[in-house]
Amino acid sequence: MRARLILLTLLGALHAPVAHAQPTVDNVILVTLDGARTQEIFGGLDVDVLRATLDGGDPEATEVYRRFWAPTAEARRTRLMPFFWETLMVEHGSIAGNRALGSTVELANRMRFSYPSYAEILTGEAHDDVITSNDNRRYPFPTVLQFLKGELGLDRTRVAAFAAWETFRWIVSSEAGTFTVNAGYEASDDPDPVMQELSTQQFETPTPWDNVRHDHYTFALAMRHLAVHRPRVLYLALGETDDWAHGERYDRTIEAFARNDDQLRRLWEWLQSDDQYRDRTAIILTTDHGRGKTAADWTDHGNDTEGAEIAWMAFVSPTVPIRGEWQNHAPIRLNQVAATLTAFLDLDFLSLTPSAGRPISRLFDR
Repeated sequence: MRARLILLTLLGALHAPVAHAQPTVDNVILVTLDGARTQEIFGGLDVDVLRATLDGGDPEATEVYRRFWAPTAEARRTRLMPFFWETLMVEHGSIAGNRALGSTVELANRMRFSYPSYAEILTGEAHDDVITSNDNRRYPFPTVLQFLKGELGLDRTRVAAFAAWETFRWIVSSEAGTFTVNAGYEASDDPDPVMQELSTQQFETPTPWDNVRHDHYTFALAMRHLAVHRPRVLYLALGETDDWAHGERYDRTIEAFARNDDQLRRLWEWLQSDDQYRDRTAIILTTDHGRGKTAADWTDHGNDTEGAEIAWMAFVSPTVPIRGEWQNHAPIRLNQVAATLTAFLDLDFLSLTPSAGRPISRLFDR
């Protein structure tokens, strides 16, 4: 009888429902693509803009047309950013900002250029009365990166910001030296030999701009920092989608989107290969501002450019089941990024800045 009871108990255990651990987030990553228009994100190659940059030439004769043209917006955006659209947004995340679907993401600030918009993203507020230029200047508003360092009790290497534009040295923190920052043509102080080699190479391959380096080095330095220092908080700020647009090189702007897509693929594959980050990392991807809507003003942004207030925002998290494109929702603003990023870690950014934008509620509704 005793043996029979033991057997029944074991059989019952085999058929009992398995309790699966709830997904959790231990790490957060913010990625921004500077000046990345919704036209390209949701529609791929804009042939009207390409035609306008050719001085009467035939768009169909260009390499960029052959690589990225397709007859529908959905096909074009997939050719431009295949990993983002075919894998990341289908299997792991979602994106807001396609106004054709009733989805709006916009700036809260009225400046509609980079420093005010990055400050809005990182501080949760627009500071239109104070931040009125792109000057290399530090402002007294604490950022979400500082908040997370303090709340999580992290050392300076486990919160990190890598950026293409040198002005991020001032943007990302109200206090110098708080955490790891490397932006623009800046030598790395990390003794790691790979970091030192990358640091040397960036100065040997200059861009046309004095204060912006190639995204390649920003990305490579950030990836090496991930591998060596294991940060729980990372900000990756890429810039060539804006820089080539200001240079009126639509071909290279489009190519920058494609390179950024491949960098996102490499980042994601690395995260998913590592025990610390696999299925334990939330990512927000967005832009600082839009640009003009037409072939005449696509290079421009600022408070007098219609369309510069239009943005997009994508989300990847093991705790969020939403997939694909958002539709018919209340508008989202860039000032909600900071509180949303901290909410993934069950922290409240509003305890630091009560007037900051609220977390995006749809991501946390269960």
